Amino acid sequence: MQTGQPGHQPVLLEEVLKYLSPKPGGMYIDGTVGGGGHTEAILARSAPDGKVLGIDTDAQALERVGKRLASMVNNGRLTLVQGNFAELARIVQNEADFVSSIDGGHDEGGRDLLRPYKDGGRDDEGRDQSRPYNGILLDLGFSSYQMDDPQRGFSFSADGPLDMRLDQSQELTAADLVNTASEEELARIFRQYGEENRSRQIAWRIVRARARGPITRTGQLAQLAATGVSYKPSMIHPATRVFQALRIAVNGELERLEAALPQMLDVLSAATIQKTGGDGGRMVIISFHSLEDRLVKGFMRREASDCICPPGLPVCVCGHKARLRILTPKPVTPTSSEVSANPRARSAKLRAAEIIIAP
Repeated sequence: MQTGQPGHQPVLLEEVLKYLSPKPGGMYIDGTVGGGGHTEAILARSAPDGKVLGIDTDAQALERVGKRLASMVNNGRLTLVQGNFAELARIVQNEADFVSSIDGGHDEGGRDLLRPYKDGGRDDEGRDQSRPYNGILLDLGFSSYQMDDPQRGFSFSADGPLDMRLDQSQELTAADLVNTASEEELARIFRQYGEENRSRQIAWRIVRARARGPITRTGQLAQLAATGVSYKPSMIHPATRVFQALRIAVNGELERLEAALPQMLDVLSAATIQKTGGDGGRMVIISFHSLEDRLVKGFMRREASDCICPPGLPVCVCGHKARLRILTPKPVTPTSSEVSANPRARSAKLRAAEIIIAP
């Protein structure tokens, strides 16, 4: 299936559709709309009446997708909300608090492309009127639009401001961190979030460079990170891990993911709590580096276990009951042909799980 616009290729698209398994009439959440490729495919597979709640922190991404998929917005099949998937439960429960006020989010007839759900999802007597969700997708990567725009500062392929904010209303930028964090803090960020072996040397170099003047451009940082390293075009650029680490730190990516995982489980569990037998709701998560994948793997394994007591206890005292069935014992990775067509997919790992429904 081909979807999206030229320049944006949704990663592991067929695999997402296989494990999310969208069906006509289903309700789905794309917690990371990005370029809209996965959203569009889910809508197509769940036609004619499946619906998608699309969430993203990036106002520009929502505006772009809202205009491209305006027909889906107008017929009520797609709702776009600006928000953070770390607050998934609140968005689902009270979507009106998170409706984007993007300037220009209208079609040529002046109609709003970012339509809210009814305030709070409750009726006049306070009863929950929200629809159950059959599946939730998180693609933790970045769209080509974000990576290829030098003004966003995510990439060192072209010089631009050292920004890296997904949410442009956020105050903290990568330049703020680079120019104010201590040498020890920078080294920790590069080591912890980028798994960079040269973390101390790079931090030392940055601190001495900023003493001569602020570091405000991606080109400046890339040059500092690459100094003293032999590099060939066929190799991964020596600044890659530094840029990854700063992006994670600026946007709180790991903290957001850790907060979102149990909320995904609760939202899907609420949708299936009255079912007996059949299929439970599904979560599908695509990660792009080992720290994210480690969090997802650990969460799924824990919630697929009946006991999470520390090893060595003679009897179970935790009372934990499995709520998930893992669908991907090993992570699903892109085929060589996909990586050839879209090199940015090379590090993608997909994991999926299904809510357990009591018989």
